[in-house]
Amino acid sequence: MMDDKTRCEMPDANPPDAEIQEILNAMKNIAIVGLSDNPERDSNDVGAYLKKNGYRIIPVNPNHKEILGEKSHPDLASVPEKIDVVDIFRTVDAIPKIVDEAIAVGAGTVWMQLGLAHHESAEKARGAGLKVVQSKCVKIEHMRMQGKHQFNIKG
Repeated sequence: MMDDKTRCEMPDANPPDAEIQEILNAMKNIAIVGLSDNPERDSNDVGAYLKKNGYRIIPVNPNHKEILGEKSHPDLASVPEKIDVVDIFRTVDAIPKIVDEAIAVGAGTVWMQLGLAHHESAEKARGAGLKVVQSKCVKIEHMRMQGKHQFNIKG
């Protein structure tokens, strides 16, 4: 177990591109845990991008009532609709609790953003039937699968 919340493991495994494409095609409701209301933060940029591309974003941040025009929830258990993907923008030490919540609410996929991986939590999620993506940005993967240029990640 890692004790430094800023250090991260390397992903132990990630789905092949075909499965990532399936996740992207199937996802409708994306709970973004740690979504910031600050437009300068990556989570805000990713949330805005996903919303602009037709996905339903569900902010999960107990410090805000609304982010990007959507009602924010304090935790995954407070989200009233089905969650297809739990997109994590938090420190590594927060991942185990978020994965437990994702399993409890019946999410389909746990997606740990670029720079985030947690083997024990990934294995637990897979064991509960969830798909797991580690240390990849959902926006970058969406753009890549759509054949869009990645030279300007913002926007």
